Amino acid sequence: MGVLDKNSKPAIYRRPITTLISEGSVVDGSLHAKAFARIDGHIKGNVEIADGLILGKHGSIDGHVKTKEMVVHGTVNGNITVSVIEIAATGKVTGDITTGALSVETGGVYNGRLVMSK
Repeated sequence: MGVLDKNSKPAIYRRPITTLISEGSVVDGSLHAKAFARIDGHIKGNVEIADGLILGKHGSIDGHVKTKEMVVHGTVNGNITVSVIEIAATGKVTGDITTGALSVETGGVYNGRLVMSK
């Protein structure tokens, strides 16, 4: 059981979002949140979310990301440390990923070094 269950909507989408950075918003600095977050805007800095993160199609992060679960529909330029990650068809990651599980949909782009462990 990971972020994706192919028979239904990914589990991360059923979680309540407690932090939302909307499209058109720009955060210039680090972002820290305790639960689940969705980013549809632009973050210029490191992101640390305790439980999980959905990066929307128009969302982007220029910095390192640390969270438990992550789905990338947008763009990340930085290293990611996560338990489970999915790079969706529109997602693009440039940077190193440290994870326990990785899924990349057809069309998703990943350029970097991958370290996988349990």
